[in-house]
Parts: sequence; structure tokens; C-alpha cells
Amino acid sequence: MTCSPISVLHHGGKAKMIKEAIEDMGYNVDEFQDKNISVCCIRIKGMACTSCSESVERSLLMVDGVKKAVVGLALEEAKVHFDPDITNPDRLIEAIEDTGFGANLISSGDDVNKVYLKVEGIHSQNDAVLVQSSLEAMEGVNHVEFDAVGQKVTVTYDPDLTGPRSIIHCIEKAGHSPGLFLVSLYSAPKPREMERQHQVRVYRNQFLWSCLFSVPVFLFSMVLPMLPPYGDWLYTKIFNDLTIGMLLRWFFCSPVQFIIGWRFYVGSYHALRQGSSNMDVLVAMGTNTAYFYSLYIVLKSLTSRTFEGQDFFETSAMLISFILLGKYLEVIAKGKTSEALAKLADLAPETASLLIFDEGDNVIAETEISTQLLQRNDVIKIVPGSKVPVDGIVISGQSYVNESMMTGEARPIAKGPGDKVIGGTVNENGCIVVKATHVGSETALSQIVQLVEAAQLSKAPVQKLADKISRVFVPAVVVAALLAWLGWFIPGAAHLYPRTWIPSGMDEFELALQFGISVLVVACPCALGLATPTAVMVATGKGASQGVLIKGGSALEKAHKVKAIVFDKTGTLTVGKPAVVHSMLFSSSSLQEVCDLAAAAEANSEHPISKAVVEYAKKLNSKYDSINDRVMDAKDFKVHPGAGVSAIVCGKAVLVGNKRLMVASNVLISREVEKYVTETENLARTCVLVALDGEISGALAVSDPLKPEAGQVVSFLASMGITSIMITGDNQATATAIAREVGINTVFAETDPVGKAEKIKDLQGKGLTVAMVGDGINDSLALAAADVGMAIGAGTDVAIEAADVVLMKSNLEDVVTAIDLSLKTLSRIRMNYVWALGYNILAMPVAAGALFPFTGIRLPPWLAGACMAFSSISVVCSSLLLQSYKKPLRLENILNPMENGSPV
Repeated sequence: MTCSPISVLHHGGKAKMIKEAIEDMGYNVDEFQDKNISVCCIRIKGMACTSCSESVERSLLMVDGVKKAVVGLALEEAKVHFDPDITNPDRLIEAIEDTGFGANLISSGDDVNKVYLKVEGIHSQNDAVLVQSSLEAMEGVNHVEFDAVGQKVTVTYDPDLTGPRSIIHCIEKAGHSPGLFLVSLYSAPKPREMERQHQVRVYRNQFLWSCLFSVPVFLFSMVLPMLPPYGDWLYTKIFNDLTIGMLLRWFFCSPVQFIIGWRFYVGSYHALRQGSSNMDVLVAMGTNTAYFYSLYIVLKSLTSRTFEGQDFFETSAMLISFILLGKYLEVIAKGKTSEALAKLADLAPETASLLIFDEGDNVIAETEISTQLLQRNDVIKIVPGSKVPVDGIVISGQSYVNESMMTGEARPIAKGPGDKVIGGTVNENGCIVVKATHVGSETALSQIVQLVEAAQLSKAPVQKLADKISRVFVPAVVVAALLAWLGWFIPGAAHLYPRTWIPSGMDEFELALQFGISVLVVACPCALGLATPTAVMVATGKGASQGVLIKGGSALEKAHKVKAIVFDKTGTLTVGKPAVVHSMLFSSSSLQEVCDLAAAAEANSEHPISKAVVEYAKKLNSKYDSINDRVMDAKDFKVHPGAGVSAIVCGKAVLVGNKRLMVASNVLISREVEKYVTETENLARTCVLVALDGEISGALAVSDPLKPEAGQVVSFLASMGITSIMITGDNQATATAIAREVGINTVFAETDPVGKAEKIKDLQGKGLTVAMVGDGINDSLALAAADVGMAIGAGTDVAIEAADVVLMKSNLEDVVTAIDLSLKTLSRIRMNYVWALGYNILAMPVAAGALFPFTGIRLPPWLAGACMAFSSISVVCSSLLLQSYKKPLRLENILNPMENGSPV
């Protein structure tokens, strides 16, 4: 056996066992990689800034068996790839909790298809065991979780083998008598939304409790003393120099500091234990400094009759209140960053009309059931005005379907038998019958939501800047605060500035302390950590609602740098539905025979031109009423990338492809054939030659119309300074004619898949950032090689998997949208950094007292806390402005300018 790479897909097995089994057979296994990797998502509670997310990420990566861990600050989630033979989600949650943050499992790799059921009628342990064992014995059921107390069961299943209705039927049959067990669906919990609402309630309640105690402190320290004689009673001495006002401020401040503010102590402890520092450390340092200095003043006043000092209890209490208010508003604003995604997720209707058939395929009943109960191959009726519940294929009826909710395309699309429909779209006028092909988490809607969620969790490269700044920022802030305190205290003690600068009731130490605390609080880099992820969240969600799926922050960031775009021809610049428009014979064989042999060879190919040849052969047979039911077997089928196919059909060697394939196969091309090929190519058609047993017997002229928006898109890209290039496996003459029609000057024709990737690398070698737009399997190498791969949504799964951006509408205008959205997002991220760092850069000198000697302006610690909170809110709100994004180029405006009342 020659050395060949193999890929083994396994479920629940151990890759090492597979390796050993192969070795036992006498073969060597090189470059072995253990691919038994599971993925889980974990909700993380309590992260405040980038330092927190980095701390969690480091902790997860230190767990044995973890291959990759990504922690999203804005989403407050972690996505972890791990080896289930070494570790498990419980161990991962434990590692997160060791860093001081709360954690709970959102989903694991087995959660792809789940149904949540409530089972009534379980009265004993035997009943529970009976239901569970019946389900576990059922084919296609992977895992069963039973809650005997709540009488709820969660079943994970394989949709290829079973479905929700079959599972319900299995439970109902498990009873000793009919009707013993009553089964119904119950709504699965939505951990993300539940957690967000919980956070909102927690921060709101903490803020209100904080206000309950902080407002009296503020009144007793800053309002009533200014309103004599109403505040005179506060100066009444209780014992020695201890006054009523001082005692009341201490009494009301302590619960805020140690009960409501306990979260900051916990966060600081865990951060410092991990050898890092975060917002909690700064807040704890600032509030503790103010509180314990004030406590020192209280104790000193209690033991002395001549001591004069000013407490700062209002600083501590109000600082915590403003920070909690900021977090409360931030959580509310962050919830809006995923609104576009939430709207997408809620598009599918709750119910569907299921058709029941008898053995003769006649409809005998129609019943309305929950969409969650639909299974693959179910037949459903969709009436005008209702939504399509799942992905499927129309088997009867004609209608127009509005797919704008999924793709952003406003105009309804005609649907008839054989056409695909997408779950969540709206059937506008006709009644159609649809066969379900994808249900549950397999639907396009679910896949889009999953894709966008993954993109929102990924980090954009620009985030690395924020991470680097945050690592050194907190220690730098502590040093700056210490220098600010010393910078005021030492000159004050040495009488180097006038005593009149010190406010009444303070001394130089207290003045310096206030400046130090203000610096400590105002410079907290919370907003810095939110600058990138919130913008990426909004942009990817908005892009999905516009029909542009961007697979992560990296793709989003790189797209705006593109200077050259390479377009595939067939299915990308053209409609992708080529048709044979002319045929020519060059032998004594009949046209039907030549076409039948060519179709038999092309039947195994997925290329659009192959499908055109097969379709043409069918039409010919239908035209002459000579439909042959006998299937012609093609043996030794082989694809020649970028050239054509070859096979043995009915004992004849059949070659179907372009002139390059004929030359490579030593097939003689006569002058007559050469002339026909030239004439065909000059008409921007593709000439497909058919050779039988080494002689050209016929030729087919295939035409694939250009997409109507292609020329305008190329022109618009040129106005953006982006060069358009066409690359195709088609012949030079046809490629040049097509390129001339759309306005592309650079063409690479007769290029195979490897050659496409090499051309892209050549362009990259010239210093260009290159995007590739393609749709086929033969484009997957080029899509992967490009800096940004853009796959046409109607293309193959392989191409979509290899791409960074998926254009769901298969519309070229979205190439412009993807680049423009990237440009707008990066601009918004930079603006966010201005907001985040602007507060720090501008407020730190003010907090340190730079303006105080000249203007008397100083930033009290509580006001510094408000500024810090407002910086985080402003960054999130800045990102939310991306919700108003509008496409720069819209096809309907180009093709139908009069529809909007504008002149041509």
C-alpha cells in the first residue's frame, strides 16, 4: 500500500484506538493527530474588563486536554475545544470558578439536535426507568436526560434516523396502557437571555440599595452643611470631636463599602491571586483608601478634643454607586448589540401545517403542529401570507416568496416545483407544498445564527492592541495615582504652594489623597476592552440581516484592506445556470447519440456546464420522443480540473471538455472544429467538444448570461480604488469577451484550481491584499489562499466552508457591502478607542490636579467614578450606531431608478 493520507470521522470513539488498529494491520501511521475533539460554550459571570477575560482564557488553556479557548468579554462567553478523554465541561467550569468568576454550561457538541419534552403520568421510579430505557433503546437517540421531579426529559437525537414526533410516539407506546403517558413540548430555557435579564436585575437592585445608603451620605456631607441653619445639627459633638454628621456618614457608608461593594473585594482577590489586575483592583483600592482614611478620622476624633479632620465617606459610597449605575446601563446597552441576531433567531414560525398521506400518496389529513416537531421529509402546506417553517423543496404549487428577512433582498422571488425555500421567509401569494429537507439546528436560519455567534466570539486582530494596553494599564494607573498623591502631599507638607489652595476643612494630606483616588478611578480601562468586541457583535449581526455572513473579527478587519478582488466566472460573474444554445456534428454519429454519451460522462460531475450538457441531452430525447430508460453506465470516470471529464461509456472512450483537454489527450483538432471553436468563443460562449474513441464527434456551444449587477459592481469597486480580476478554467477568448463586457481588464483563463491559488499568491507577493469571490469546489483552494475568501451563498458547501465571508443572496453587490461594512466597523472601532482612551488621557491630568493651581478645578473621586462609568456606556452606544448601517450599493436602485422617483 502506498503512503496515502486518510481522514477518519468517528463519533464517540478514540482516535488512538483507530491508530493502533491500523498499525496492527501492518501499516505505519505518520503525522497522527488526535481528532477526538469536543466543543462547548460556557457562560461566564462577572467579567468587567479585558484583564478579566485574559485571566479566564489563561486559566482554561492551563487545563489538561484543552486545545483552544476563546473568551469573549462582550458576549461573556467562552468557547472551548477540548479532548473529552482527558477533561470535561465540569472541569472547565471549575477552572473558571477558580479565577473568581461564575460559570455555567450553555451547550456542548452533543446539543446539535435536542427536543425538550414534559411527560405527565409518571407516578413511580419504575415509570421513569421504563420511559428512559425505551428512549435509550430507540434508534437515532444519542442521549437522554431525565428530570423525575419536574417530569421533564431532554433527548439528543440524530435527525437522519429519527425526529421529535417519533420520540414522542416512543414514550407514549412505552406505557402499559394507552394514554398512560401524556407528552408535550416545553420551551427550552434560553441561557443567554436569562442570564442577561438576571444581570440587569442584579445591577439594578445593587444600584438602588447603594443609592438608599449613599444619598443620605451625600446629603449629610455635601448638601446640608451648605444650608445653615438646617445642617448645623450635624456638627453637634457626641464625644470629644466626634460629631453626629460623622457618625451618620460612617453608619450609612459601611453597608455600601462592605456589603454592596463586596463584589469588588472578591474580584480583586481572584485577580491578584492569578497575578493580574483589573477594574475591581482599582475600585477596591480607591474606595478602601477613602473609607479607611475616613475611619481613621472618626477614631482620631473619638479620642481627641482638639483634632480637626475631614472624612471622605461620601467618596467611597458615591464611587461605588456610580460604578454600579454604569454597569447597569452597560448591561442594558450590551443587550442591544445582539438585537439583529435575536430577530433572526425569532423568524421561524411556531406552527406548521403537516400533510398526512395514505399508501397511495393521497392526502388524507392536514394537521397543525409545532415547528419543533417537524422531521426530515415531512410534507407541509404553506398558505399565502404565512412563513416557511423549515428549509425544503417545493413539490407542488407556484408562488412568490419574500426572502428579505434572511437576505435583505426586497423583491419577492418566484418559487415553483424543484425550487428551494428557506425557513423564516414569507410566502406572499400562492399556496405551495414543501418537502422538509433541513430541520432543527440544520436549517439555514439556525446555521446563520450559529455562524454569527461564533463570529461575535472571535477576536479581531485590532483587539490585540487593547489587550496589550490593558496588561500594563492597571499597574501604570496605580503608579500614576501614587505619584499624584506624593506630588501634592510632599510640596504641601513642605509649604511649596499657598495654603489658600487647600479647601477649608482639609489639610494637604487629604487634598493629595483625593487627587490620588481620582486618578485611580478615572483611568480604569473598562471601556478599552469593550471597544472592539461590541463593534464586531453589532457589525456581524447587521451583516447577517443584510445577507452578508462574516465568519469572524479577523475577516471583518481584513476586508477593508482589500486592493484586488479576483472573481471566478461561472456562477459568480455569470448566473451559473449555463445552457446549450447551439450544437454541431463533426462525424457520422447522430446528435442524440453524441449527446447521450456526453451526458453519461458528465452525469457524475457537479460543474454547471456538465449539468447544462445533461439537461440538453434530456431535452433532445424528449423532443424526438425517444426517452431511453436504460441508464448508461460511465466507467473509469475522471475529472480533469479546468478542462473537462473523461469516461468509458458503452465501451467507447468519451472525452467531454475544452480544446486544452483534447490537445492533452492527443485528439486531432481539424480546421473545421477550430473554426467553430473560434466563432463560438468570439460570441462569449463556451465551446464544449465531445470526442469518441479519440475523434471529435461534436461540439456544444454553452452560454451563461452575466449577472445584471456585475458591471456596476466592478465599476463601483474601481471607484473605491479596488482592482477587479477574472480567473477561470474557461478558454481565453470566452473569458476575454465576458471580462470586456463587465469592465475587467485583467483575465487569467484556462486555469486549474491549483493555478487559481497560485495566481492569488502571486498577487499577494506584490504586496496586495487579495479577496477571492467564487462558488464551486474548484474555487475552495483559491478561497482559502486569499486574504479574504467570499463564497457565493448558492455555491457548494466546500466553497462556503473555505470562505471567510458568505454572500447569502448570491448577489455581487454584497461584495461591496462586505468591504464597506468592514470599513465602517474599523472606523467605529477607532472611534471607540478615541472614546475609551480619550477619557483616560484627558481626565487623568485633571484628576491629578493639573488644572487646580490655575482654575481651582478638581475632579472629586465620585465624579471620576461617573466619568469612568460613562466611558464604557459611550463605547457601547457608539458601537450601536452601526445598527443604522445602509448598503452603499443597491441593485434595485441601479436597475429600476424610476421606482424611487429619481431620474435616470
